[in-house]
Amino acid sequence: MSAPSAHRPGRYADLQRIATASMTERGLQPEFSAAVQRQVEAIRQTPAVPEEALPDLRALLWCSIDNDDSRDLDQLTVAEALPDGATRVWVAIADVDSLVPKGSAIDEHACFNTTSVYTSARVFTMLPEALSYDLTSLNPAVDRLAVVTEMVIHADASLHSVRLYRARVHNQAQLAYDAVAAWLEGQGPLPEAAARVSGMEQQLRLQDQVAQTLRRARHAQGSLALETFQPRAVFDAGQLVGIEQQVQNRARQLIEELMIATNTCTAHFLARHSGRSLRRVVRSPERWMRIMEVAAQYGETLPGSPDSRALEAFLARRHTADPLRFPDLSLVIVKLMGSGEYVVEQAGQRPLGHFGLALRDYTHSTAPNRRFPDLITQRMVKAALAHQPMPYSDAELQDLAQHCTRQEDASRKVERKLRKCEAALYLERFVGQSFDALVTGTEASATWVRLLSPPVEGRLIGRLPPLRVGQLLRVELKHTDVERGFIDFALQEPEHGATADARPQARPHARPRPAH
Repeated sequence: MSAPSAHRPGRYADLQRIATASMTERGLQPEFSAAVQRQVEAIRQTPAVPEEALPDLRALLWCSIDNDDSRDLDQLTVAEALPDGATRVWVAIADVDSLVPKGSAIDEHACFNTTSVYTSARVFTMLPEALSYDLTSLNPAVDRLAVVTEMVIHADASLHSVRLYRARVHNQAQLAYDAVAAWLEGQGPLPEAAARVSGMEQQLRLQDQVAQTLRRARHAQGSLALETFQPRAVFDAGQLVGIEQQVQNRARQLIEELMIATNTCTAHFLARHSGRSLRRVVRSPERWMRIMEVAAQYGETLPGSPDSRALEAFLARRHTADPLRFPDLSLVIVKLMGSGEYVVEQAGQRPLGHFGLALRDYTHSTAPNRRFPDLITQRMVKAALAHQPMPYSDAELQDLAQHCTRQEDASRKVERKLRKCEAALYLERFVGQSFDALVTGTEASATWVRLLSPPVEGRLIGRLPPLRVGQLLRVELKHTDVERGFIDFALQEPEHGATADARPQARPHARPRPAH
């Protein structure tokens, strides 16, 4: 491949403009009101008074692990090995409610959008940057208020002695996923921020150990190990220089497992203390028959009714047999399972559960800086801890559950649109060049392919022979449209022998899309 042409000036600004317009088109507010700005200034001018009566956990070896560029730090973690082989784990979640009262101007904006929206050109934070990046973010070297979940995790991954309470915390080391993962996997040094803190190396290894214990137990119960297509634009000095696939790694797994455990503990706490909660659910798949048909195309048989353990075992075998095509199979399964949603569950009801995680009790509580359902849950937890009335009525919660589900879907569409536009912008310099690609979707009106490198999707145009999902092709880039996020390829000859030993792949009803 020849060297790319110079990046045309102004295109980063074009992506910002497209992102802002997409927010408005999807019914989201891209800007904060004057009332919000006035409230931010009032908060700045009136520093919060420290709550001295709260437990002081600032001396613990707290750390945050997040993306390299994350500035809205919602959670900290720390662990302690116990004599009986169990591990005590603390997870601290930023006390956003302490600075964002229910019904305030900031709260109303957050309630309207319900989530931060992340694009490479611009991040539309749910809260003003002064809060999400500073005053409510668990940044290093500052004291913060938090809602803490303390739990003892035994060697069999069972949770015991769970407590929720408010406390003061202090982030000792701000770390990033990729650097921590490289060190855990023996591919890099201990990150400098961790090396500066005595005991942090042992702390991270202990957290990794307990996270892997939790992960093995979850998958044994049927939690689905999916590997979805998640491309990420890479910029250097404002120039789009590449598209990379976000890879799951040990550090991401560490945080994922501890947050899942925290969300489960929070759901149980609210069930005991408030009688109702805002749950995050993925229903048992109504299109299970279609999932069975997908498995049958690989020569496998699934039970006649939804069974997450059987589905996870099938997925594990396919990942081992064909890792190249596994992301596309994952997307087919994600679509057939259906999207997650928020629902209100009352004590005594049979929980709908989260089919993908194989959990009956699950809420969202660990990201109140960037997800409004988590802020709702935090307020309910704090009210229960203070023995106060719940801050939301049943009717309010029902309306909020539906609204948060709708707005989350809208935000996903904005992020997906911008990923397409980024890919079109990056590829426009390579028009006329050839790439290896996999067929990812076939319909009566269109066929879709995914390039192996860079990891982008586009439409296959022109007269086509019969093609099947998973088939390896050689394609030529014919056209890109940055404004609409369109990428068009033309078929060259199939790579000889590339699919001779591949089973027919599942045929999705519609174009696969990145999952969240």
